[in-house]
Amino acid sequence: LARDLGLASGTVARAYRELETAGWVTTARARGTVVTLPPGRPAPAELLLAAATTYLTQARDLGADLETALNAVRAAHDRS
Repeated sequence: LARDLGLASGTVARAYRELETAGWVTTARARGTVVTLPPGRPAPAELLLAAATTYLTQARDLGADLETALNAVRAAHDRS
């Protein structure tokens, strides 16, 4: 990685250590380094549920029933 980025190997090693200390990556011999969520940060599924709850509350406030709200999500998905 250091060679690919044109950096000193010590700089890359220090960056990996800092990422591991902050909880952004974990390093294991057989697995290498993998990205993780830092402690205290909600899992993506929790964030998605919160976003869905907010959306459904807004849809309900606009007078939409569940099927209409789901159709809007499908339409948005099809556009992306």
